[in-house]
Amino acid sequence: MGFSCERYKAVLERIESAVYKAGRSPGEVELVSVSKTQPPEVLAEAIEGGVAILGENRVQEAREKRSFLDPELASRARWHLIGSLQRNKARQIPGLFDVVESVDSLSLAKELARRVDAQSEKSLEVFIQVDTGNEPQKGGVPSDEVPALLEGIEGISSLRVVGLMCIPPFGWTSEETRPHFRQLRELRDRVIDAGHKSVRGLSMGMSSDFEVAIEEGATSVRVGTAIFGGRIPP
Repeated sequence: MGFSCERYKAVLERIESAVYKAGRSPGEVELVSVSKTQPPEVLAEAIEGGVAILGENRVQEAREKRSFLDPELASRARWHLIGSLQRNKARQIPGLFDVVESVDSLSLAKELARRVDAQSEKSLEVFIQVDTGNEPQKGGVPSDEVPALLEGIEGISSLRVVGLMCIPPFGWTSEETRPHFRQLRELRDRVIDAGHKSVRGLSMGMSSDFEVAIEEGATSVRVGTAIFGGRIPP
C-alpha cells in the first residue's frame, strides 16, 4: 500500500498513549519503521514524511534501495538491520547501517568489528538478539548465554552493545507475547546489574503487540504493517 503520513502519525500517537498509560516518560520509546520489501520511492516518501529510523531485513535489499536514493535524503534517517546477518555480509555493513539489531554470536561480532575497523572511524551500535522462544531457526542467542557473549564483546572497541532484541513466536496474541517481553527486560536488568551499563535498550514489539511491549519496558518498537500497510511480496 505504501507510506502514509496519517498511519505514521497514528502509530506515534499510539506509542505516546502506551507510554503514558505505563507511567513512563515521553520520548522513552523510539519507532523503527520496518520498510523491508517496500520499494525505494516509498522509502523516499517515508523519510520526507518524517520517518527517523528505517528497519531493513536484508543487507543486499537495503544496499540496492540506498543506491536509488539521493544520499543526502537517505542520510536523514538512521538505518537499522533487523534481520539476521551472515558473517560474509558483514563487510557491507559500514556506511550502510547505523545499527545492527541481530548480533547473536561472538564470531559475528568479531567479523563486524574487523570490517568496522577497516572502513569506519566510529564504532557501530549493536543489539544482542535473544532467542526467548527457543526457536533456533530465527537466530538469537539463548538467554543463559547472553552474559558470556557480552563479556566477549566488551573488549571490542569498534562495537558498542546498546541493548537486547527479541522476536517472539509468530501468530501469538499480544498477551501471549508478554512473557517474552518481560523475560527480555529482566535479562536486561540483570546484565546492567552485572556491570554492562550501556545495555539499556530493549527492541521488542511489532504492529500487533507493541503497546504490550511498551508496558513491559520496550525502548524501541519495530512497526511495519501499521505504517506501510500490507507488505509488497519480494
